[in-house]
Amino acid sequence: MDNYIKDRKADNDEWMPFTGLEESSSLPTGDIYVPLEEWLKSRESLLERNGRLGVSLRNTDDPALIQDDLERLDLIVLEFPKMADGRAFSQARLLRERYGFKGEIRATGDVLYDQLFYMQRCGINGFELRDDQDVPSSLKAFDEMTVTYQPASDEEFPIWRRED
Repeated sequence: MDNYIKDRKADNDEWMPFTGLEESSSLPTGDIYVPLEEWLKSRESLLERNGRLGVSLRNTDDPALIQDDLERLDLIVLEFPKMADGRAFSQARLLRERYGFKGEIRATGDVLYDQLFYMQRCGINGFELRDDQDVPSSLKAFDEMTVTYQPASDEEFPIWRRED
């Protein structure tokens, strides 16, 4: 993917979406991610395959449904269907702060320059940019603000409790 950023760098996306076992007689090799519904239905079969695994959540899905499996997952894909819908920001914070997920949390959909800094603060570290966004320009978003006041996934304490 040409419009992909991971950990604040341009990167190549090696993950493949996989929508279900009904489409295929066997599971693909390599790194795949599946929709939550497929994970809940085919969890045991998916865990038996070689390769990294991920789950994609719509912004209406409850991350608690996968909390017991997070140590087996390498990727969680969160959907941002439109800029004005911020539910996936909350999902990211829950995954990082409440459930302790350490793998990649990826933003997909309506992912824009203006949101990247805030997405990162919520714990998102992978970004599939919208087609009209470009990686070199978008990378500048992460350094646009140098001071944060509130605590978040990337900073435990508010500014008045930091010892800088």
